[in-house]
Amino acid sequence: MKIAVCVSNVPDTATRIKIGSDGKSIDPSGVTFIINPYDEYAIEEALKTKEMLGEGEVVVLTIGSDGSKETIRKALAMGADSAILLKDDTLRDSIGIAKALADEIKAMDAELVFMGKQSVDYDNSIVGQLTAELLGYNCVAVAVTFKLNDKQITAEREIEGGREVVEMSLPAVITCQKGL
Repeated sequence: MKIAVCVSNVPDTATRIKIGSDGKSIDPSGVTFIINPYDEYAIEEALKTKEMLGEGEVVVLTIGSDGSKETIRKALAMGADSAILLKDDTLRDSIGIAKALADEIKAMDAELVFMGKQSVDYDNSIVGQLTAELLGYNCVAVAVTFKLNDKQITAEREIEGGREVVEMSLPAVITCQKGL
């Protein structure tokens, strides 16, 4: 099974951020970029799933410039089999990101997609659901548990006062929360 993991290259939250001269972007000088922390949970879950299956391939996808290569290196060091950098130096909105990811996921024929519940730079939490919709895949957002049995998924998400159990079949997109 081919498992895709979508990751973001984000500013380290400990970095002192300066606003760019245009008044609406980040001045990249002096900013340290890291792999989005929620995406690290997604990579770990993809690797555990591959190990549980005893076969498969974990492919990391990211959209960005050459500056994203360090994020790819970290994902590969964590154990991903391969990585794809969708080169794009322009700032895309959520739907643009989701379209680019969906096109690549469709081309690679991945049945299972993991990504973080949100990126820590924009915090909009919608790319996973948009990507699933564009692909026509099932989706569970903000998963804290995940189990795959044959082609059936059981996942849990935290809700006020407890947990919601979601059951669905592949193909699917899972957005990952801390604790997964």
